[in-house]
Amino acid sequence: MVRWGTGVPSWVLLVVLGGSLAVDPCLIISEVNADNPKLDTAEFVELYHTGGQRAPLDGYTLVFYNGNGNVAYKVLDLKGHATDERGFFMVGSVDLRPKPSILLPPNTVQNGPDAIALYRSGAARYAERMNATAAGLVDAVVYMTRRTGGAEVLAEALTPGQRPFVEDEAGHAGDESLERCLLSGDAWTFQLAPPSPGRRNRCTPPPPGQPLISELRLGGGQADGWVELTGVQGAGPLVLAVLDRAGVATVSVDVDNARDAMVTVEIEKSFMKGDEAGAVALYGGRAADLLVGSSLNHSQPIDAFVFSGRGGVPSDDLMETLVPGRAPYQLSPILQEGGVYLSRCGVAPGPRDPGVFWEAPQTHSLPNNCPWPRTCPQSPGPPGSTDAPPHLPPWGRGDFVINELNADSPGAAEDGEYVELWHPSGRRVALAGLWLLLFSAHDNRPYREISLSGHFTTARGYFLLGSDRLVPAPSLRLPPNTIQNGPDAVALYRSPDGPPSSLQAGVPTAGLLDAVVYRLRGSDKAARTLSDALTPGQLPLLEDATALPGDEGLSRCGGLHPADLSAFAVAPPTPLRENACPPPPPPPEGVVLNEVSVARWTNQSRPRGAFVELVGPPRTPLRGLVLLALGEEDRGAAILALPLTGSTDSGGFYLVGNVTGADQSFPEGTTVPARGGVALCHAVFSVCRAVATRGLANVSIIRDSVVFSHHQALLLSLGASTGEQVLPAPRSVQAGPVSLSRCTCCQPRSPTSWTSSAPTPRATNLCPSSAFSSSIDLCLGPLASDWQDHSANCSDLLLQGSRVAEVAGYLEQSCRCGISALYLQGFKFWCVSSWLRVKGSMMALSDHQKTLILQTSSSHLPPPHGEGSCSVPNADPHTSTESALRLQVGLALGLVGSLGLGAALFAYLYKKRRPLNYHSMELSENRDGLSEL
Repeated sequence: MVRWGTGVPSWVLLVVLGGSLAVDPCLIISEVNADNPKLDTAEFVELYHTGGQRAPLDGYTLVFYNGNGNVAYKVLDLKGHATDERGFFMVGSVDLRPKPSILLPPNTVQNGPDAIALYRSGAARYAERMNATAAGLVDAVVYMTRRTGGAEVLAEALTPGQRPFVEDEAGHAGDESLERCLLSGDAWTFQLAPPSPGRRNRCTPPPPGQPLISELRLGGGQADGWVELTGVQGAGPLVLAVLDRAGVATVSVDVDNARDAMVTVEIEKSFMKGDEAGAVALYGGRAADLLVGSSLNHSQPIDAFVFSGRGGVPSDDLMETLVPGRAPYQLSPILQEGGVYLSRCGVAPGPRDPGVFWEAPQTHSLPNNCPWPRTCPQSPGPPGSTDAPPHLPPWGRGDFVINELNADSPGAAEDGEYVELWHPSGRRVALAGLWLLLFSAHDNRPYREISLSGHFTTARGYFLLGSDRLVPAPSLRLPPNTIQNGPDAVALYRSPDGPPSSLQAGVPTAGLLDAVVYRLRGSDKAARTLSDALTPGQLPLLEDATALPGDEGLSRCGGLHPADLSAFAVAPPTPLRENACPPPPPPPEGVVLNEVSVARWTNQSRPRGAFVELVGPPRTPLRGLVLLALGEEDRGAAILALPLTGSTDSGGFYLVGNVTGADQSFPEGTTVPARGGVALCHAVFSVCRAVATRGLANVSIIRDSVVFSHHQALLLSLGASTGEQVLPAPRSVQAGPVSLSRCTCCQPRSPTSWTSSAPTPRATNLCPSSAFSSSIDLCLGPLASDWQDHSANCSDLLLQGSRVAEVAGYLEQSCRCGISALYLQGFKFWCVSSWLRVKGSMMALSDHQKTLILQTSSSHLPPPHGEGSCSVPNADPHTSTESALRLQVGLALGLVGSLGLGAALFAYLYKKRRPLNYHSMELSENRDGLSEL
């Protein structure tokens, strides 16, 4: 028998769950059952107070969100309620047992894609039909009952960076629910399980499929230790090893797995010191292959558990070989008789993860008895999520970037310094061949070169290196005061052949992935050499120690361009968490979209590049604006989200695109789509991206937009007027490039301001001119069989005056000459026996366009006087101008007063003569098209 001893005094070592120290109990959503077999009569939402005791719920509100529209469909104020004596609180169906504290009718909890959110604030702040909000949010679960998506907007608003969970009806026989479980460390998740309302969640780890370490006992120097293994039967020869902090084997024993799937190996207490770091590892093979005293075997173990004791930490080589990308368990000295028992309780799917072990009661040769931990959810999503952090674009390509830098922390020790890297894939990635160089501006040479080979990012793509006293613990530790305060620089290289400085003279630039040059106050010029080499044309960043109370750092808040210092802002330190980016400055006044040009809008063999032009007051700073470009595919997802920098020029123009003289270029691989939309958003970058990513309408932050598509999701995403906007028409400007140009200034989100024309970057737009005007008199017949049979006749068309865009669209279908709503301003409209009479003077861009318009007009001429139903107008005309509206109101009142008609006649004439503005009214989202009238 092998015995495992520690040689420690009377105290023993206790495993402390990550995040469980000094954490106050909290209320969480612990289980949700939204979809029952047949009739939904057993739905419930279970809340749990992690203190495990009765707790009042005053101030809490439970909100149910519908993924179709992303608005609340039910709000429950929990005032006056309390959890039971075990900490549970139930909301659910009348037939549910145990009986819920708040009863719901059957089929109340929607099946998904939906969400449930718990808030702590006054219930008056939350109401049905409100949009999803994170204000006052305590906990949330976003879920679906099928894997077809649809909950992305709710996830972005309530659980950013996390995927919705699926309540799969095929997951269990009978019914199933989503239960909250600890994943690993301080990360939480929901997993599918049989319902357990009012009871502790089972949180069963996934079936192993391979041998795993299931339970351990650290004997404390007074009792033997043991390691319990599961899934070993039929797995072939196995060897269990105990390793010290350097990876030297102190125990090596064959595992008897001939009979049982669960095997316990006892370890004599004299073989390992419990106050030092060490590891337990399970390998395939024989003990003869892994002799006691041999150095670390670099072959991959089947499973491993690594811990850090009071006397030291495990070596980097041990960590990266046994549990790559994971953290060791931290052991603390606490007096306790009999040792410490550790059970595999987290539900992370993979082995070799110390974070899945909890301190738990001994269950020798029985299933683990995992208690509910006294910690609160920090990250309720699964590991390995490919979602980018919300403050960064979801492009999922590119190489590593420097995400955060804290070079100057308070105190003389400066033990809070760190550099945080991030990979745009948002997942675990090896850092093979990467070097981080810390440069001094004193001699423009690196004072420290750090190889990152052998390390990995976290499951969300982060990598942290910094002071050894930093919390959370960095993957690569540095002594305090290592990172100089500035003027200096940090640069990241891909250099598989060795340190960059040994391969290049001066400041190396070959293989440069990203760089940040920073300074103290008053030292702009001291880092000029480093700036010219690493971030040319940019001034060093100032990590202003007076900007924030306490500590501060430099956080990436504006995109993924390498060596782009404008992407950084001074913000509170957030190592291994989403950056706490400051809000943008007040929006620049008077800046609107002025022109959009797409290469695919022309049939030239060598089309010019795409661009977006803004116009506003001269020299207006644009910081805080984000340019969005969206396509029709994937429900109107963002193709481009670009924070704008600089100011408008002396003429008021600002040009973005792949054209000569642009103030800002499109990121590589992105452009404006041929069918889609463009918008100006004013908010922090993450919010603008969220608005554009999955159609989350928020008109308050969309400063301007133009949609060149019939796609309703785009119109809703950009807060634009519903209905058709404006489409490019190449024939209107003959052969050559085409753009969409604003021709009336400067009403935001106005489709009647735009038309097709030739591109005019940094110049006055080409717009319809009276020099090419022509008189138009058209008679438009019924466009569908139900024009006269339903209430939606041409009179209704006139009463909804903003449908001038639909009239323009109908004319454009006939002539293909570039007619938009802009061309019909000032026109008169009559409804005559269900026919629509259109008359006015129409301007044009050129003689060519005028000819096309006249050709169309001749094919829709009204019949001679007295012939046909459209020959004699029998009602006063409607117009598309405000002045005509005021004139007709005055005439109507004057006529009524002069004739002195009775009440019945007055009502009849008023209804018949009531004018409405044909231009400025908003379109209905569920409009009937002109073709349906």
